[in-house]
Amino acid sequence: MPDQSRAGWPGRVAVAIVGSDPAQVFLATDENVLSRVLALKVVARLDPAYLSAGALERIREAVLEERWADAVGEWIEASGESIDAYPDEDVWSESRLDAEVAALEIRLQRIFDDGHE
Repeated sequence: MPDQSRAGWPGRVAVAIVGSDPAQVFLATDENVLSRVLALKVVARLDPAYLSAGALERIREAVLEERWADAVGEWIEASGESIDAYPDEDVWSESRLDAEVAALEIRLQRIFDDGHE
């Protein structure tokens, strides 16, 4: 059952795309949860042998102190991997954009401007 405690849900979602091969996509209810999931599912799974002692210490410290965004930032810097994050994106559903609303809205879009004004 969807989280009804979040105002407007399912209206917004946080998204991250990790530029690994293959790319990984993570969805969360907000940017705080997204940072936690990235720390758990991406940062914490990196082999420590690939990190300098300083980077390893900073990442471990950030994770243990639950500074999730800091851990992710340190991971990006140390690993050279990229993460594209979108902390507040729309989630479209039938109730937000049913066929009747879409049919009306489409007629008001730029594609229907005359262009000769």
